[in-house]
Amino acid sequence: MKQIINLLGIQGATSGHAEKIISAIGGFLGIGCIFLVTSQFVQGLSAALIVASMGASAVLLFAVPNGPLSQPWPVMCGHVVSALIGISCYKLIPDLYLAAAIAVGLSIGGMHYLRCIHPPGGASALAAVVGGADVHALGYNFVFTPVLINVLVILTVAVLVNYPFAWRRYPVSLCYKEEELEEGDCRYRTKSVIPRSDLKYALESIGSFADVTEEELEAIYRIASKHNQQTRLTSEDIRPGCYYSHGRLGDDFIVRMIIDESRNDNAEKDMVIYKTIKGNGQGTTACITRQSFAQWAKFEVINQGDVWKVKEKNED
Repeated sequence: MKQIINLLGIQGATSGHAEKIISAIGGFLGIGCIFLVTSQFVQGLSAALIVASMGASAVLLFAVPNGPLSQPWPVMCGHVVSALIGISCYKLIPDLYLAAAIAVGLSIGGMHYLRCIHPPGGASALAAVVGGADVHALGYNFVFTPVLINVLVILTVAVLVNYPFAWRRYPVSLCYKEEELEEGDCRYRTKSVIPRSDLKYALESIGSFADVTEEELEAIYRIASKHNQQTRLTSEDIRPGCYYSHGRLGDDFIVRMIIDESRNDNAEKDMVIYKTIKGNGQGTTACITRQSFAQWAKFEVINQGDVWKVKEKNED
């Protein structure tokens, strides 16, 4: 089942009910305003095609307002540049189907080079080519009315709808006002061990577009580090018969098992004997204080087949 879930790309539920409701309300308000604006310039099927591209933008702006694809530059430039390319292809290429295909392809390339990748921009390029007589009659004015006006409207709605909620303010730079965030906030800032320049290098090294920013990676790292510090093992967690690892990966991965103990109220005399089950020193045994072992151990692990995994609290 897990392999099927991974294959289908089903994501875990990481947002609460409030987040979902806010997103839905934002989408409703955004598209409602877009319909009012678009109807002033085009009617019928042409209007539907144009609004459809903005509907896709609404999903990004209100469901993932902090995502790199949702920021003002990608939204504005993605739609405007794609609409400009679409109109140009319609005027220069007689075959409608070929013009549509080339328009979308050039839009994707243009958005890549201009660093404004916004998937709904492809729909704007397509609407410019196949939007019908009303769109074609507008010519290059289509880029400004209704596309640019629609973009400005939906960006304004996104700012207003998201602003009351500090964790999802739009654009994303407004989420990082440290003085307004509390420790429980998902954007709580602490000193990062990994410089942002290294995170940026890691993203660039992937070689393909990653729908995450350095800021988001940094925030995720901070939260994970803080949680890690809060959930570290104590001396009382070290028990005979259990397996522990220090959390490193690859060739540095080590698993040790507590095979015996000599309890003592004096921490310096409270000893455990462990055996290295996997990794460097495999098969060897040693005796150290329970406190020292707890400082080495990061989490308790269990073996499932040939795979070692972190033991959850409910797996006792």
